Amino acid sequence: MKKWWLSVVAALLLVVLGACGNDNSENASSDASDNNNEEKTAQVEEITVSHELGEVKVKKNPEKVVVFDFGVLDTLDLLEVNVTGLPQMNVPSYLEKYKSGDYENVGSLQEPDFEKLSEIQPDVIFISGRQAKLYDKFSEIAPTVYMAVDTKNYLDSFSNNMKLLGQIFDKEDEVEAELENIQKQIDSVKAKAGDKKALIILTTGGKVSAYGKGSRFGLIHDVLGVQAVDPNLKADTPHGQNVSFEYIAEQNPDYLFVIDRDAVVEGKPTAKQTIENALVKKTKAYQKGHIVYLDPNYWYLSGGGLTSVSEMIKQVEEGLK
Repeated sequence: MKKWWLSVVAALLLVVLGACGNDNSENASSDASDNNNEEKTAQVEEITVSHELGEVKVKKNPEKVVVFDFGVLDTLDLLEVNVTGLPQMNVPSYLEKYKSGDYENVGSLQEPDFEKLSEIQPDVIFISGRQAKLYDKFSEIAPTVYMAVDTKNYLDSFSNNMKLLGQIFDKEDEVEAELENIQKQIDSVKAKAGDKKALIILTTGGKVSAYGKGSRFGLIHDVLGVQAVDPNLKADTPHGQNVSFEYIAEQNPDYLFVIDRDAVVEGKPTAKQTIENALVKKTKAYQKGHIVYLDPNYWYLSGGGLTSVSEMIKQVEEGLK
């Protein structure tokens, strides 16, 4: 009887152990499956970005973000994306909060602090035209994306940049909505532009330079449909074409759009006293009250961002009285 009972107990133990073995096998299989899914997800969370200076793989929703372009910065701010570091010199006034100690200072637009960048070890760095020559050096530290707007194809280039940011940070719907609003602004300005002819001027140190179609400020002509009073202005120089006050009087534009570099670089507005002299006062622009002083925080320091482009269009529309 005892032997029989021991046999029954042994059989029951074998059944229990077998069941446990199956459970462990199933759990192991489940764990392996979960790991495979995680690996697949990790692969999906990285995208390949092609830009003017090269091709780079960028993680989606990167955590450590460094920005050397204020247009990109104002876009990330609007989209509520956290930024780790930026050059804190000459930050546009509407982005003043980024000058605080909550953000890492990574040098200046012209002279990046590569030692600080190496210390931060960013997941991604966004640069623009001012840093283009240093692209390889940036790339040695982290994936670097060149985000300059192609001024000869402004609207498409700007839109593509914004959609790329939306893709990287999972903000595609938000970006699309903002771009739709900007397109409505553009259509509204075009309806007002008519046959008005304008000249775009940058002032600095008492001197003036003019910008036409295809230039860094050319969206006034190329996107918003305001005619250029001088269609022969060169567009291939970032500093504009040096002109005299006699030239401005001779061109006699209906509107004069003025950007004051000194106001944001030197901290001393000088445009009004530079422009409103005896020669310029002879123009239709002055006599009809059509000299429009554009905010250099958007036009000179920034530009190319969802916030800045929207504000730039708004200022042109308000100026077209």
